Amino acid sequence: MDAKVISAAERRAQVQLDAASIGIDEDFISDLVDAFYARVRADQQLGPIFDEVIRDNWDAHLAKMKLFWASVALNAGLYSGRPMDAHRRLSGVEPRHFSLWLELFRSTLDDISPTPAVRLYFVERAERIAQSLQLGMFGAPGVPR
Repeated sequence: MDAKVISAAERRAQVQLDAASIGIDEDFISDLVDAFYARVRADQQLGPIFDEVIRDNWDAHLAKMKLFWASVALNAGLYSGRPMDAHRRLSGVEPRHFSLWLELFRSTLDDISPTPAVRLYFVERAERIAQSLQLGMFGAPGVPR
């Protein structure tokens, strides 16, 4: 059994083709980020947490999040930040906020996803990201840190 070795550029192109085939492109990602963070900002629990750090820099934050999600969903390789470090600096974050974040993300996808496949594609990734950040910030429930 011979496994075909492909380059990073070939892999990136394949991921982008696969994503495009179900309706995911940079325009959709831009719309998703804008719609989702509008909900975050309006949320009584999450809004103040984000506003405390982002303040008047929402345009820059949204641009960064578009690069992040393009890198996650399209393997675009555009994001070079350190999400764990950024989230550890947030004050007032509790484990329950991750469930709320996911709830807002899912409801945004429910409203704007062109297909159920797009919703699933993003929800799977968002759940992994939320779990990773929550574990990094708070550890596993019941496990001493």
